[in-house]
Amino acid sequence: MIDWRTALGLSEPRDSDWGKVRAAQIAAVRRHWPTRLAAELLGIALLWTGLTGRVPDTWLWGWTALALVAALGTGLWRARAAGAETTASPAGLWRETAAALAAALVWAAPPALFASATGVEAQLTLCAVGFAVMVGIVLLLAPLPLAAAGALALAAAGSTMFLGVLGLDLLAIANLAFAAVLLASALTQGRAFLMNTAAQFALVEKEEVVSLLLREHEEGDADWLWQIDAAKSLTHVSPRLAYALGEEALAIEGRPFLQILAGDSWETGQFAPALHALADKLKRREAFSDLLLEVKVRGETRWWELSASPRYDEQGAFIGFRGVGSDVTVERHSADKINRMARFDTLTGLPNRLQVNEALGQAMAEAEKWRGRCGFMMIDLDRFKAVNDTLGHPVGDRLLGRVSERLMGLMSENELCGRLGGDEFAVVIRDASDPARVEALGRRIIEELSRPYDVDQHTLYIGASVGAAVGPRDGRTVETLIRSADLALYRSKDAGGGHYHAYEPQLHVHAEERRVLEMALRKALEKGELHLAYQPVVSADEAVVEGFEALMRWTSPEHGNVSPAKFIPLAEEARLIGPIGQWALRTACMEARNWPSTVRVAVNVSAEQLHDPRFVDAVRTALADSGLPAHRLELEVTESVFMREGTNAVAVLGQVLALGVRLALDDFGTGYSSLGYLSRTKFSTIKIDRSFVQGASRNAPESLAIIRAVVALADSLGMSTTAEGVETEEEYAMIKRLGARKIQGYLFGRPMSPADARALFPNATRTAVA
Repeated sequence: MIDWRTALGLSEPRDSDWGKVRAAQIAAVRRHWPTRLAAELLGIALLWTGLTGRVPDTWLWGWTALALVAALGTGLWRARAAGAETTASPAGLWRETAAALAAALVWAAPPALFASATGVEAQLTLCAVGFAVMVGIVLLLAPLPLAAAGALALAAAGSTMFLGVLGLDLLAIANLAFAAVLLASALTQGRAFLMNTAAQFALVEKEEVVSLLLREHEEGDADWLWQIDAAKSLTHVSPRLAYALGEEALAIEGRPFLQILAGDSWETGQFAPALHALADKLKRREAFSDLLLEVKVRGETRWWELSASPRYDEQGAFIGFRGVGSDVTVERHSADKINRMARFDTLTGLPNRLQVNEALGQAMAEAEKWRGRCGFMMIDLDRFKAVNDTLGHPVGDRLLGRVSERLMGLMSENELCGRLGGDEFAVVIRDASDPARVEALGRRIIEELSRPYDVDQHTLYIGASVGAAVGPRDGRTVETLIRSADLALYRSKDAGGGHYHAYEPQLHVHAEERRVLEMALRKALEKGELHLAYQPVVSADEAVVEGFEALMRWTSPEHGNVSPAKFIPLAEEARLIGPIGQWALRTACMEARNWPSTVRVAVNVSAEQLHDPRFVDAVRTALADSGLPAHRLELEVTESVFMREGTNAVAVLGQVLALGVRLALDDFGTGYSSLGYLSRTKFSTIKIDRSFVQGASRNAPESLAIIRAVVALADSLGMSTTAEGVETEEEYAMIKRLGARKIQGYLFGRPMSPADARALFPNATRTAVA
């Protein structure tokens, strides 16, 4: 409760900021100045209407001038000051009270001043103005109880005197009674206004303190309250703040806050940017929140988050800041870790694709700005997949770590190396104005990465292929420059790996040709552009035809005769090898029905087909539709089918063998397969690659030794051997001496049409369909 002395402004509570309440009182009165001005002008007009000719004009003019000056002067003053103050001093409240009393005195004067007016109309006008003034005082001055009481007293005195002069004693007494009622109402309203206003400010203050306290406690020991004075020195240091600073509370009380936060850098003046930002906020007396600041506590780097707002006393003078601080070191470290994870490869520690792209974008912007050149290299490891599949991913991961170490050893300040994913790496070259230097770096990378690695007691040999592009010549955007480097890398891989190639505009032409060729290949099967050619396989002893290998050919109206070495890899990459392979299987089985029952047909199968769960059904369907016995079909696979992760290929081959189909292992010795596959998969034939045959014909010791070893291995496992690429009588004789069972090559026939193959068996009858 507020006592009457406080309500009248004669005293103030000691435990409250009464300056805000006083400002609210003044603002409440000033808000009504337009209404008050309008009422005063209306009153002046009413008096002129009722008193003209009944009182001396000089008196009326004099009073009117005084009323207008008071009304307009105080009105303009209040309009300009309305809402401008958040706190007010007692002197300000007394000034507002005095202004209200002066205005009341002006309006209390007419009944006494013009009491001699004659005529009922004039007398009623003065009575009406007197009553209106008293009611208006209650409505407009209630927030200032003392001003309302004084103004009512003046107005009541004037109107009562007027009624007494007229001899209306009873009305004079009634007027006094009415004034008393209005006074009680004004004082009651004013007191209620003060109580509500004080309660609202107290609630806001409590909410602010509670909010700060809640923030102080919600995260345990990490948060604290802090407060500084107008000189930026610490005041009311809490134990928690002292603990956070590693000091005693009394030792830092009154010390400059910025000096404590700056630590050793205070003497040198080398402040962190965040400390400059804090100093600027304090200087400008601006509120701030969540300002991140690096501080040193007992030699340890900590991260603080500060929030605060300026404080003012009841006279509106700045008295400092009060806020809350949080130790967010753990959160900062977590954020740094997350940021590093988002920008660095977790396996190798190199920048990841995101950071590489950003670095390339910055390098391109600098090159564009200074009219220079930047470079981008893409690096792909050769034969890494074989290591991963044969020795396992843990060994492969450790190998990638060794590769990244070697790459980092080759980088200077001009380059940034990162991992894009898998076994693909990239290098951003900030200044690539010297092409020879770029090429030298690319070749050093190939040389360094091709040296042997010792990983988990394994000596591993891999290589690297590099493609490079220079911006903005080879691309004006990050995407186009990466694309250009990728095309150059593809050229290096296409050359067999272990090569460096820089981008050439022709590579885009080749890529476009490849895209067009892929589109044509997608339609080649349905247009009947694919056909099979059959190359004889003869016995080594008597040169009798024992079978044919079905070889796929493509004759395109747009592209002519396309080499299998060109379209077969394209079909595998475009996932077209499945339907094309099924067509070849069906076509070869249908054609083999026209041959003698002792002649087999061999069909090549890619690794992609063996990893298709529908492949066994496709073999079963081809045999059933053609009526060809299963033992007359031989599927040729290369060692690459065993290089993919998992054993699905082995399982599928086992199901094919269960059908009675024979298996041949093509190009044995040129890949990376384990001899374990030979023991687990029952191959009927091992084919010796033509490169060994040609080497043996030149008496190369390695080739001779390999052929002898393959023949001995096949014989011991109950398998046959077929030597490929036999083209001369000398090679034929040599292969017979080395013990190969079957021979395939131009000496006994080139790939031929189905009609030419059937012509080799003039007396053969068509196989009946089962």
